[in-house]
Amino acid sequence: MDLSSEKALMRYSEAYQLLYNRKPRDLRTLENGWVIVNGARMRAAELDYLTVQLQNEYNKGLEQRRTVVQRLLKWFKQN
Repeated sequence: MDLSSEKALMRYSEAYQLLYNRKPRDLRTLENGWVIVNGARMRAAELDYLTVQLQNEYNKGLEQRRTVVQRLLKWFKQN
């Protein structure tokens, strides 16, 4: 079992859970740096890229919520 593949799966799983509030399905490591994610076979490096994309989406959502709260606070201060 490739240690970097395991780490890539762990990071992906954590990012997926943060974004979707559920565990991803069908995560497995294969030999030579390959992994299975939701039935798709890919390299661990590709999974790292997908993990970064999930983290960016999560951070984008946080920023949007933060902006809404700040706008509401500003509106309440004015009224």
